Amino acid sequence: MNRTIRPVGDDEWELVAWLWQAYRSDLAPIIRGLPYADGRYAHAPLDGYPGPDRAAYLAWQPHPNTGSDAPVGFALVSRLETRWHMDAFWTAPVARRGGLGLELASDVIERHPGPWAIAFQHDNAAAEGFWRRVATELFGPQGEAWTEEERPVPGKPEVPPDHWIETAS
Repeated sequence: MNRTIRPVGDDEWELVAWLWQAYRSDLAPIIRGLPYADGRYAHAPLDGYPGPDRAAYLAWQPHPNTGSDAPVGFALVSRLETRWHMDAFWTAPVARRGGLGLELASDVIERHPGPWAIAFQHDNAAAEGFWRRVATELFGPQGEAWTEEERPVPGKPEVPPDHWIETAS
């Protein structure tokens, strides 16, 4: 597959905002989220981009009908104290299961060396398997190169805890 991954350009943030809605729609059944009165899902985390200690990337591949590059994924990362954090990660459903997710995650993580923290929702089985595989492939064995723990979701005692993967380096 002829894909490219590159930083989000200054003129591409509206595109990211559209893709963000698809991302939040995918998460809606897991986090029990509904669109707000304006028809959009929550976008507060996106509002901090672009910004200091933040980076964003788009994955592109040729559209099957036009041949023009089409956005098929994005990743948003931030630096929290000494760790990089995966703030959001999404791939288009039709592009999944073909290696895009691992390619995007690898590219982004390799651009930001150092320790990482990656969180996912307890009920997100697809994310659970995906991020554990990414951590093992990119950092090494669990227990040696990375750990996973459950942490309560701040301000939401009624929901299951999030899972956090943190790397040793």
